[in-house]
Amino acid sequence: MLPLFDNIPTRRLALVSYSLIAVNVLVWLWELGARASRVDHYAFYPCAVQGPCVGIARGHLPWPESTVSSMFLHASWLHLLGNMLFLWIFANNVEDVMGRFRFLVFYFLAGFAAVLAQTFVTLRFSGVEAASVPTIGASGAIAGVLGAYFVLLPHARVVTLLFGFLPVPLSALLFLGAWFAFQLWQGGFSITHPDGGGGVAFAAHVGGFVLGMLAVRIFQVRPPLRPRW
Repeated sequence: MLPLFDNIPTRRLALVSYSLIAVNVLVWLWELGARASRVDHYAFYPCAVQGPCVGIARGHLPWPESTVSSMFLHASWLHLLGNMLFLWIFANNVEDVMGRFRFLVFYFLAGFAAVLAQTFVTLRFSGVEAASVPTIGASGAIAGVLGAYFVLLPHARVVTLLFGFLPVPLSALLFLGAWFAFQLWQGGFSITHPDGGGGVAFAAHVGGFVLGMLAVRIFQVRPPLRPRW
């Protein structure tokens, strides 16, 4: 299920959303200059909150700094493009409802909630090795945007590419509900079968999405616009 676009217009250019996309792309290009060392140094490590750290994690930044820096790092082109596609489709409407400054604060708050959720799950259910695996990516903060969109625009239509070739307009309630259910299911599986070698941070997605749902009304200053079609 690959989202392509939605049917909700905005009042003005989503400057913050598109700037975040640009910054993520620029950081990725910067990463390519010395990928391993830069990811190892600027990633977030759960063991930085409660050690010990082993391996590459022993040279980590203090966790308040790495919480922010890790949100702009990505593991691959596919990781980056997937995250930026979701940000492109859903963030503009959330920013339109909140305003630029409020949306930026909300975005980082969702990212912090995502890191907190992943850290709690990792420290509680996994060992030292898993706590020393780098956590990177914007998906936790973007999950917060999805949670906000889910509350604000459940009946919006998201044109989604099914099976790689069939474009179908799905309600946001169905698309994002299915996405969140998958994160919950995979997150539960990762708790019962923790992977010390790393993988997708499903707990971060759940934490960001829940924060988005709970906090959106606090940040909202105007209603969303009506659908184009």
